Amino acid sequence: MVKYNSILKDIKVVLKQTEIPIETGIFSKKAPDEYLVITPMSDVFELFADNLPQHEIQEARLSLFSKRNYMERKNEVVDLLMAADFTISDRRYVGFERDTGYHHFSIDVAKEYEMNFIMEGE
Repeated sequence: MVKYNSILKDIKVVLKQTEIPIETGIFSKKAPDEYLVITPMSDVFELFADNLPQHEIQEARLSLFSKRNYMERKNEVVDLLMAADFTISDRRYVGFERDTGYHHFSIDVAKEYEMNFIMEGE
């Protein structure tokens, strides 16, 4: 049996201190002036030994939506994630959405996890 990790949970824990509302997949409530949406991208077993994966790399995209100047918030999010050992693989301004008034900035993150196998009876 394997104890699996979750990049989604870990991102939410790290970014809780920003007090930016965060949801996964789609923001389902009435959108505030600033919020984050996390979209899972991949889960890859990179390193094997004895036919068992030893490491897993999980990737997700964070979409920051802001009606204000997004630059300070973007930097805060990136700094917190890097301090928590996330890899930032891409950052880009997606654009200004005229119909909603939001700036959209995306941040792609990855985290490597060591696989934790739990033996029966533990």
